[in-house]
Amino acid sequence: MIEQSIVVGEGTPFPLNGILTLPDDTTIPIPGVVLVQGSGSTNKDSKVFKVTPFKDLAEGLAQRGVATIRYDKRTFAHGRKFIKEIKHFTVWDESIEDAIEATNMLKADPRIGKVFLFGHSQGGMLAGRIDAEGGDFDGLIIAAGSLRTLRAILKDQTDEIAQRQKGPLKWIAERFFASMFSKFEKLDGLTLEESKNIKMMGGTTGYYFKDMEAHPPSAYLADIDKPVFVLQGEKDFQVRVDTDFEGFRQLLGDNPHATLKVYPGLNHVFTDAHEFGTAKDYRVAKKVDAGLLDDIAEWIQTVADAETALSRIGDADGEEEGEDR
Repeated sequence: MIEQSIVVGEGTPFPLNGILTLPDDTTIPIPGVVLVQGSGSTNKDSKVFKVTPFKDLAEGLAQRGVATIRYDKRTFAHGRKFIKEIKHFTVWDESIEDAIEATNMLKADPRIGKVFLFGHSQGGMLAGRIDAEGGDFDGLIIAAGSLRTLRAILKDQTDEIAQRQKGPLKWIAERFFASMFSKFEKLDGLTLEESKNIKMMGGTTGYYFKDMEAHPPSAYLADIDKPVFVLQGEKDFQVRVDTDFEGFRQLLGDNPHATLKVYPGLNHVFTDAHEFGTAKDYRVAKKVDAGLLDDIAEWIQTVADAETALSRIGDADGEEEGEDR
């Protein structure tokens, strides 16, 4: 395995440290994957307590002949500066622009052939939009994503948190979350411009959520004609098989380009679930499941080989037409 330090967005106001991970010895061109994190302030490894899923993905895929590029998220690398300079930021500013920049870096590398997107959680929700707004990938991997709105997912998550509390803590949690969601209710009657005046959590305004809802994932995926691999952990307590994965099944189940798979016993970050239903899973140092890594690498190689074969057929047809003339 070869690791090279990179900077995504070098020369811009928000440069991001990253790592390009390559296999030790493989035939060029190598398929490459851009890893896009979920919500929140997240580093290049997508670290949550003792788990580092993006580090595991990069190392595991390199061992299986696939290159990856991963990088710190803007809210992690530039936190206060980012929020101060882009007061009404959206997912374009927070994630999409950098994902496209990282994609362009991979495409410019002569060692890299077909390029794919691995979007985790919110990154999976944005996969189709990143592809449409400049990524133009050879295939999309949507891991623990959702077709629902971010506010709907947050409502489920916060309700569960409140239910697990007892006594005064339960009352405090319920009051806090009720106050937060009263702001969401206000957004429904506001225009995009008016939503900028509603302060939300994490430095966001209502504009962040209204913008996401104006670009639903289903709008980009309903008629997609490129390969899509949708992954879901059976014991994911942040997005659910019965709601979120089922949504993908209904949307993409008849699409010949789509592959959908649920992984028994795995959680939101695709490690073995230590204690289903709580964040204690993330306090146990475990690696991303090897079987899942096998499946991702095999899917990527299959798509890359098929795309290469089709390209060669097209080139041959073009040469024959030229001879006929």
